[in-house]
Amino acid sequence: MNKIPLSVVVITKNEEKNIAKCLGSVRNWADELLVVDDESSDGTVIEAEKYADRILRRRMDNEGTHRNWAYAQAKNEWVLSLDADEYVTEELKDEISTAIREPKVHAYSIPLRNYIGGYWVRHSGWYPAGKLRLFMKSRFKYEEVEVHPKVFLEGDTGHLTKDIVHKGYPDFEHFLGSLNRQTTLEARKWIQTGRKMSLGRAVWRTLDRFPRVYIGKQGYKDGFVGFMIAFFASLYQIMSYAKYWQMKREPAAVRQEQLS
Repeated sequence: MNKIPLSVVVITKNEEKNIAKCLGSVRNWADELLVVDDESSDGTVIEAEKYADRILRRRMDNEGTHRNWAYAQAKNEWVLSLDADEYVTEELKDEISTAIREPKVHAYSIPLRNYIGGYWVRHSGWYPAGKLRLFMKSRFKYEEVEVHPKVFLEGDTGHLTKDIVHKGYPDFEHFLGSLNRQTTLEARKWIQTGRKMSLGRAVWRTLDRFPRVYIGKQGYKDGFVGFMIAFFASLYQIMSYAKYWQMKREPAAVRQEQLS
């Protein structure tokens, strides 16, 4: 099979359980498999060596900067960005092949099929919420911040219809752990960018998020899972504010140490 001129870039850190599935889903048809490892302490690199064309090691400073650096290392102009707990379906492979060989735009959004445990979250705003994952690297850039970086694209966007499967949350324990990490990064982002957040605004966002997700985005159709997603979306807001409030009151030296 002739491989298409595409670099698949995978960011890793302690992903030995997932990396084989991820890289195995693209190795037979993508021209380059590039892994950028953030100082993994498990067997991630050993597993990746079985599939990847190149493995680079770089400590993540912040997500936006790290991803921009990783994409710049790709040898091809077209890049498919995957996380290690994601993999490409056969149907998406065919769709990507057509898009790359006959490009009509400069980037494509791809639906993410997200799972919590074995449950595919079909509502709650989680599906088919497409994300820009296939793009021309010379026209694509992330905002260089720690969490939820914005995308900057010079050009036009198309939309693919087949899925990337995301197995990011084996259970609610992992979901809650991710929530804890993400809210810390969100609070740091507010500090670093000089954003002002009041208690009143934080409370409003907390109260607003549950009905927005559970009713507005039809989370109720996901049953108990949808309820928990809406609850965590609400909790995210007040947790971020609580950490922001604490960081603002700590001595500057301590805060700087936390931000480094």
